[in-house]
Amino acid sequence: MTPANAPQAHPQRLDCDVVIVGGGIVGSSAALALARAGRRVVLLERDLCGARSSGVNYGGVRRQGRPLNQLPLAQRAHAIWGRLPELLGTDGEYQRSGHLKLARSEADLAALAHYRELTRDFDLGLQLLDRAALRARCPWLGERAVGGSLCPEDGQANPRLVSPAFARAAARAGAQVLERQAVTTVEHGAAGFEVHTQAGLQVRAAQLINCAGAWAAPLAAQFGEPVPLVSGHPAMAVTEPMPFFMPLSLGVEGGGIYGRQVLRGNFVLGGGSGLALDPLRARSSREALSGLMQQAIELLPALRSAHIIRTWSGTEGYLPDRQPVLGPSHRVPGLLHGFGFAGAGFQIGPAAGEVLAELACNGRSSTPIDAFDIARFSPPPSQD
Repeated sequence: MTPANAPQAHPQRLDCDVVIVGGGIVGSSAALALARAGRRVVLLERDLCGARSSGVNYGGVRRQGRPLNQLPLAQRAHAIWGRLPELLGTDGEYQRSGHLKLARSEADLAALAHYRELTRDFDLGLQLLDRAALRARCPWLGERAVGGSLCPEDGQANPRLVSPAFARAAARAGAQVLERQAVTTVEHGAAGFEVHTQAGLQVRAAQLINCAGAWAAPLAAQFGEPVPLVSGHPAMAVTEPMPFFMPLSLGVEGGGIYGRQVLRGNFVLGGGSGLALDPLRARSSREALSGLMQQAIELLPALRSAHIIRTWSGTEGYLPDRQPVLGPSHRVPGLLHGFGFAGAGFQIGPAAGEVLAELACNGRSSTPIDAFDIARFSPPPSQD
């Protein structure tokens, strides 16, 4: 990858097969898959690869709790996560620690049981735990938890390590990964796409992949496919190191809080909404952190005396149905989209990148993605 502040005295022109806008985990994994397939790839990232939502998220790597139409993608990603050292040269602190989704009421427990039935064909291995089984397995839980659902093969990883590692692996495979290259204009003509950046770079390519995350909507709209994408800002916090006792990654039915303890002893916690400082920056809010810690103490009494040592937030893209856009444009040949993962793109990101690479190379994907078609946001045809 280019140095962060490398000067460019004169405009530079590059020709390639595919240009990717956005160096998060989806764009970087697409670049890696395309480079491994022998395509000439240029990846343009406005800041540093993995510096936005892909690198500042909670780090949960879970299939449990996903909508059914996302599970084929999640299963594909599960296999990729198991090969991280081979693909990236690092494990990114990935471990299949198990993901425990807690029930705080009998209705929650019934919902978890129903989800297990719905997902039996996906072989997630879900184990339903009643109050007694939960207490026997997790004596450190507070009384608020009345049961739970355990997915033993789900887990956690360090997003600050994993997301940039995909970009570095893509560069080693032959992709040109260019950071500090904010895109200013994109033009499309008979020869394909021409992308211009603020640093004076021009990139020409037959295909373009829009992986710009929370900032992807303007590019889609430019080519006649507007989407109702809005930004969200999750509140995150990490505690001081504590004696290690919780190997599992935790979530709750109905949402509100998620947490994991890393081997160093720190607890990483998330839940609630932060505040946008400007279009590029966000932070956790006092109100969100207060609610987060109240829930955390109810579920994990050992955190009652824990000190928070750092808080942060990020900017994620959300669509009304909480489903991503993943697939080809219906308006412009050669344009592909991969964005709007609603705060849940870390686990499925590597598979989404492979799907985009398949579409670019073969025009079709081996993983079903019809539910993520951008055309679902197109206005209905006129009845006149």
